[in-house]
Amino acid sequence: MPERWWERAVVYHIYPRSFADANGDGIGDLPGIVSRLDYLEWLGVDAIWLGPTFPSPNADWGYDVSDYLGVHPDLGAPADLERLIVEAERRHIRVLLDLVANHTSDRHPWFGDPEKRDWYVWRDPKPNGSPPNNWRSAFGGPAWTFVPERGQFYLHNFLPQQPDLDWWNEEVRAAFDDILRYWFDRGIAGFRIDVAHALVKDPLLRDNPPARPTDAPSWQRIGQRPRYNVGLPDAADVHRRWRRVAREYDPERLLLGETYVLDLDALMQYVVPDGLHLCMNFPFLHAPFEAGALAAVVAETERRLPSWATPLWHASSHDDPRFATRWCAGDEELARCALVALLSLRGATILYQGDEIGMEAVEVPEERRRDVAGRDRCRTPMVWADVEGAGFTEPGVEPWLPIGPRDRNVADQRDDPGSILTLTRDLVALRRHRGLLTGAYEPVEAPPGVWAFRREGGALVALNLAERPARLDGVEGAIVLCTDRSRDGALVRGALDLAPRQAVVASVS
Repeated sequence: MPERWWERAVVYHIYPRSFADANGDGIGDLPGIVSRLDYLEWLGVDAIWLGPTFPSPNADWGYDVSDYLGVHPDLGAPADLERLIVEAERRHIRVLLDLVANHTSDRHPWFGDPEKRDWYVWRDPKPNGSPPNNWRSAFGGPAWTFVPERGQFYLHNFLPQQPDLDWWNEEVRAAFDDILRYWFDRGIAGFRIDVAHALVKDPLLRDNPPARPTDAPSWQRIGQRPRYNVGLPDAADVHRRWRRVAREYDPERLLLGETYVLDLDALMQYVVPDGLHLCMNFPFLHAPFEAGALAAVVAETERRLPSWATPLWHASSHDDPRFATRWCAGDEELARCALVALLSLRGATILYQGDEIGMEAVEVPEERRRDVAGRDRCRTPMVWADVEGAGFTEPGVEPWLPIGPRDRNVADQRDDPGSILTLTRDLVALRRHRGLLTGAYEPVEAPPGVWAFRREGGALVALNLAERPARLDGVEGAIVLCTDRSRDGALVRGALDLAPRQAVVASVS
């Protein structure tokens, strides 16, 4: 396997509870993932990133870990994870686990251990009995909970059931070195690191400033800018330490960071040569689906990245509404354009399960909702077939979250040469097996509503996101792939014409 395989990788993000249910209990599981590995091999992905697999009380659906060395019984047994790693490797698919290191569950043995009290952020109340500072939880309410038996508050940037670890504590850092080695020894290719930007907090616990009218909606909702409790550059020191652990192995293990910051200045704090290999680009995900806006974020990202750095692109996740809904409002042609963009840019790409079939966010009735932060609509079960249970679970079984519309599904699209799924597979194959989509990214001047760029390997990529036809002059070559597959192979002599909501990858001279 190539040493720096991640530089052009397609990473397929699996939310295990919603991917495939092998035992008929309505919850996706590790054996279910194994049963679908042949599909992922057919799709051509390089790696899978598994959402939370560790034991958890599920206050935050796996992101409140009670044991970093185990497997959640809902998903299977440790032997099931070992089998998944082995079976994936047989198909040349690497496995990444999700590491939640900012906080644990309040049911983790560490939290109740008096000798590990200093592993968490405990502070005395102010003289008037109020919390140590004004920090707010990302889920709303104060970021501090008072424990009368101790006479102190503990910090939780998320739920009260998720106490934050103190990453200034050397023992915490050493414990996670051992956790990384434990899983690296078992053959995983690396970790996706949850809230990698938020590990280290201001040691002085200074108050956050108030939100400004121009700040992100999430900041305005809590009424403050999280200047001191997330996004500190000191987190990069933890990443560097983990990189040293990753380099103990051959091949080197991958560190993919959830760097959930909303501007590129903040993102670049974590792009360091001896830290994370890949940093998720949320300014791109949160950009409007407009040619000018997307082109601007990509061009500025490319301008700022050091020559050794690899960009990472994604448009959906278990936390963020699916791009087919959020960007494309369900429009299938725009969804095809989005996939062309994601899979033609320089660097690595994350596809979230269902992206490849144009799966949309699903409205979940109030009585079926599970997540305190309203993210259920991003996490509904994968639609494998237009049958009862959607091929996710057995007919007659109620899934843990409701299944959405079944009209876009794998079975119907797999053998359809004009489907979104076939387009996705062909794009993955194009970036893997031909040299067109290699090398530098170069913006191309284009009409309003059109985003166009060249790749050094010889590709011209053009997306017309407007409602009117467009033309790019001065183009000579041939269309290799178009969202209208009837145009594949067509020659281009002097000008490239684009229908509304159409994208093209062309080989140009």
